[in-house]
Amino acid sequence: MMTLKAVLFDLDDTLLWDDRSVQEAFEATCAEAARQVTVNPEELEAAVRKEARALYESYEPFPFTKMIGINPFEGLWANFTQGENENFRKLEKLAPGYRTESWTRGLRALGIENPELGYKLGELFPAERRKRPFVYEETFRVLDTLKGSYKLLLLTNGSPDLQKEKLAGVPSITSYFDHIVISGEFGVGKPDVSIFQHALELLGIRAEEGIMIGDKLTTDILGSGRVGMRNIWINHHGLQSGDEIVPAFEVSRLQEILPIIANA
Repeated sequence: MMTLKAVLFDLDDTLLWDDRSVQEAFEATCAEAARQVTVNPEELEAAVRKEARALYESYEPFPFTKMIGINPFEGLWANFTQGENENFRKLEKLAPGYRTESWTRGLRALGIENPELGYKLGELFPAERRKRPFVYEETFRVLDTLKGSYKLLLLTNGSPDLQKEKLAGVPSITSYFDHIVISGEFGVGKPDVSIFQHALELLGIRAEEGIMIGDKLTTDILGSGRVGMRNIWINHHGLQSGDEIVPAFEVSRLQEILPIIANA
């Protein structure tokens, strides 16, 4: 076994608690809706999530967003102002209407026809999301432990402007990383082999000398496994891994990666 030289981290729901940020932004926005009209906030959230996903999947750039790894709820607060690919310009044009329409349709699904409120909620959600750059409590402890002993690389799927904004929301985090690779800048996302090979080249290591840490089997674990890199799956929600994608290691929270890395 070759000596471990580098640790590669996913960003969302690995170092940043994105699920919580999105959930609380929905709760705050739906609570505001309930102050304006008679609506159950939980039902509105469910309706908006459903309508947003369906609308998002109907857009021409959807296959591109899938390849880069941008989910519908990121689309509800992203501006898509960066990135070379022409699809980002299409998304930039679509984004304001997508925000309004997702919330307007969500209200409509509950019998409320109010496009003006749909617009207001569509603009409130991004503001609420931006107020909430949550980080797991052990993120900095883990990075402090690893920094200096290993090269660190951040490998994140997403739109360049949005991922950079998420990082800017937690200003001290970027200084830990030797390299930051964003799928929207590179051109394809995890689990594509090429983005992992690009990361290995930046680090100047072979696959066996790195280990990938991430919360998604279908991107982080599948992609790193394809290039022959070991990996640790952070299974926050006690999910079962299938037979298709098998992580080298599995933990339930970030800090549990440290003893594994120390012995790798």
